[in-house]
Amino acid sequence: MNIEEYISSGILEAYVMDQLSPAERTEVEQAAADHPEIREELEKIELSMETLAFATAVQPPEGVKDKLMQKIGAAEDKEAPVIALQPDKSTGILRFAAAASVLVALASAVMAFTYWKKWQSAENQLADMIAQNAQFAENYNQVNQQLDDIQNAVAIMNNTAYKRVVMAGTDNSPDAQATVYWNEATADVYLSIQNLKALSQDQQYQLWAIIDGKPVDAGVFDPNNGSFLVQMKNITSGAAAFAVTIEPRGGSENPSLETMQVVGNVTT
Repeated sequence: MNIEEYISSGILEAYVMDQLSPAERTEVEQAAADHPEIREELEKIELSMETLAFATAVQPPEGVKDKLMQKIGAAEDKEAPVIALQPDKSTGILRFAAAASVLVALASAVMAFTYWKKWQSAENQLADMIAQNAQFAENYNQVNQQLDDIQNAVAIMNNTAYKRVVMAGTDNSPDAQATVYWNEATADVYLSIQNLKALSQDQQYQLWAIIDGKPVDAGVFDPNNGSFLVQMKNITSGAAAFAVTIEPRGGSENPSLETMQVVGNVTT
């Protein structure tokens, strides 16, 4: 049973209005016993009907009670003549009209409530579809961005203008490995991370270019940034080697040589 469709079908409102056959009433009562959601919705409808009945009740004018009690007291003081009552046709018509108006109001309220429930269900479904479409669009954009990153990385790796510098692990981290792609003509530097351990939040890796025997800062990076190639700072001609050290987050002016993780020489 689809509980949401069953609730929005209007059968619960018809049950409260006593407009169902005995078999249908038995079906509703069984469904309410089996499903707490249906039982809770049935209680809400009954409460709404009760609230509506109280809201449409006619209050007698002020002073009616006092006048009625005075007349009752006066009647007790003297013997009242017995008068044969004749049925008042106009009063019966008015009572019938009042009862009919109440039934029409209740029926209108039931119909309004039923259509409101259906509209609310449709609105929720529309909101879910919009949210799903937004998620699909976001996933699509992420996949496209990843494809663009892969294409750019492949183009750089296959470009003979870039020198490929393989940096192997040091005694501090024998299994570590990273690769630098350096275009000496444009000074562009890209880093490919193959195996570098995770760091604490207050640490970062820093790439250095060794030029004329002195380390030159080539930028800081995190090992898990999600990119295939990380673009680093430009390095002009003259680099003989590249190395990576562990530094405080934000980088250092001079490398901490005791933390060197990988190093590799530039070959022609």
